[in-house]
Amino acid sequence: MRINLMETELGAKLGKRFAGLAMVVEQANLPASVKELVNIRASQINGCGFCLDMHTKDATAAGEDIQRLHLVAAWREATVYTPAERAALALAEEGTRLADTHAGVSDATWAAVREHFDEEQAAALIMQVALINAANRMNVIAQTPAGSYQPGMFHQLVNQ
Repeated sequence: MRINLMETELGAKLGKRFAGLAMVVEQANLPASVKELVNIRASQINGCGFCLDMHTKDATAAGEDIQRLHLVAAWREATVYTPAERAALALAEEGTRLADTHAGVSDATWAAVREHFDEEQAAALIMQVALINAANRMNVIAQTPAGSYQPGMFHQLVNQ
């Protein structure tokens, strides 16, 4: 680990606020499984071991099927995801790989999102993609190690 951001004064303050933002999105009317699939896919793309550890453990603790977690990276070929989950996964990929295309999120992906999610849910999906990408970047830059996360650990941070 290069730096433990949570052990710095600034990092602790921002970490608490960042976790608070995540809690606001968590309270949105968006299925928890969709949020975790989005978190896992973006974290796979960004190579964030810490976030993969956290979100796979949180998803498992919430009762997510292990096969679905194993297949997230190959979601297009897997038959275990609903059309709404596929739309969310496509948004997560395109929203994470913004530099890979001049168009950002495609109109087709956005249309699929709007087919399955209402305005508030679509807003929550956008925020979820943005938050997980920010978390990925902080943890990858800091080289935060994976493996020690315990499910629900960050809920305690917000309530301190």
